[in-house]
Amino acid sequence: MMTKKLLFIAALIFCQLSYASDKTTLRLGLLAYGTTNWELEYMRQAQQLETETYRLQVIPMANPQAGKIALQSGAVDIIVTDWIWVSYQRSLGQDYTFYPYSNATGALVVAKDSEIKAWQDLKGKRLAIAGGELDKNSLLLQALMQKQGQSELFQNIAKVYGAPPLLAQQLKQQRVDALLTYWHYAARLEAEGYRVLMTGADILQGLGIEQKVPSIGYVFKRAWAEQHQAVIQAFLQQSKQAKNTLCSVAVAWQTIDNLTHTQSKQEDQLLREQYCAGRVSYWGEAEQQAAGEIYHYLQQVSQERLTGKSEVIQVGTFW
Repeated sequence: MMTKKLLFIAALIFCQLSYASDKTTLRLGLLAYGTTNWELEYMRQAQQLETETYRLQVIPMANPQAGKIALQSGAVDIIVTDWIWVSYQRSLGQDYTFYPYSNATGALVVAKDSEIKAWQDLKGKRLAIAGGELDKNSLLLQALMQKQGQSELFQNIAKVYGAPPLLAQQLKQQRVDALLTYWHYAARLEAEGYRVLMTGADILQGLGIEQKVPSIGYVFKRAWAEQHQAVIQAFLQQSKQAKNTLCSVAVAWQTIDNLTHTQSKQEDQLLREQYCAGRVSYWGEAEQQAAGEIYHYLQQVSQERLTGKSEVIQVGTFW
């Protein structure tokens, strides 16, 4: 009888070990300061980083370039980046694909009492731009100026490039007149009394693009995803559910206070509103056609430095 019990226990342990080994480890390369960490922190606290099909391993990345290198070297399976990079890589023969994560866009911010009332007033001013010369909002703003017959205006602006936190300090110290920055930095400044002059969505509307087009998303190899379809679909759905919970349940949002670092109720409210407004509700043919229009503007203004030589988005860019 004892022998049978031992055999049964051994078989049970073996089955459990086999079940555990069947799970796929999903390696996600993520910026330590990125907002994607917000839903992952909620998932961690809710013990959702391991499911029936996968276990999620989050690997911190120092900067966006480090994430791309990690994906290219096979050190991670997924990163968060934009579809422009995916299309560029596919034009070089790579197999990456993009699944939308957020519609949130950057914003142009000025002091509350600034004499700058519209983008036309930027002429001769000092403009800080987060993300460098190839920042997409900056390029699209140039495209808008060109469309309005004021292509020379951007050349008559003194540009300052740098990291978002440093540029925010430059604005506060009045060393620059305006700041084009990422959405969450803009929200924090707005909570302090600064004025949002226009958003990335406003720039697109000025270009005649009404659809919301996700700027960033999860990026992974298409062949890998096809081999792990159940795993990738489960993760994408879990991420979406976590985001929806943060947006619909106040208590859930409070669990990520250690990451949002808000200093006031207004700042917390603005961050949550804009984070939730960035949720992707629609992603179909109309949005992908709009992405094609955006791609055209970015290719022209960047003179192919951002997009590469391909005149259209590469087939397979969108998962």
